[in-house]
Amino acid sequence: MKKLELISENKNYSAVNVGNLEDVEKYSLIHPKLKTEIKGKVFLKELTKSTGTEISFTTIPPKSELGYFHIHYKDEETYIILKGSGYYQVDEDCFPVQEGSVIRVAPDGVRSLCNTSDENMVYMCIQSKENSLEEYTTDDGKRIAVTPKWEIEK
Repeated sequence: MKKLELISENKNYSAVNVGNLEDVEKYSLIHPKLKTEIKGKVFLKELTKSTGTEISFTTIPPKSELGYFHIHYKDEETYIILKGSGYYQVDEDCFPVQEGSVIRVAPDGVRSLCNTSDENMVYMCIQSKENSLEEYTTDDGKRIAVTPKWEIEK
């Protein structure tokens, strides 16, 4: 089982290395409720000390499916397909997905996906509380004048 690598951190950030997309299949975890091993999945919340999102990477082997449908009580999910292709189903709607597809699903949406390609499907899932984003990125910040260290160290 592969372990996440902590790159750097201080009070304002945590940086981890998941590895190449091919490395995602080397991760596994014990499902907290089912007590079974889930291969090809890694969660980032704990190591990154995230307080507003859960991010995970998952691998689905060729010609297979996630294996279950699910909902959430409070959290919406955004799925980003990074590799492979297949189908995503939300409620009664089923549609094709491929590398570059982005799907946002509300908590009540009954969801799952399958990989119809001949390669591993790798996707990222970002989970956050529905309606918790109070401001958009461009409105919630300001630019700061800083000389980048990578420029100084050249």
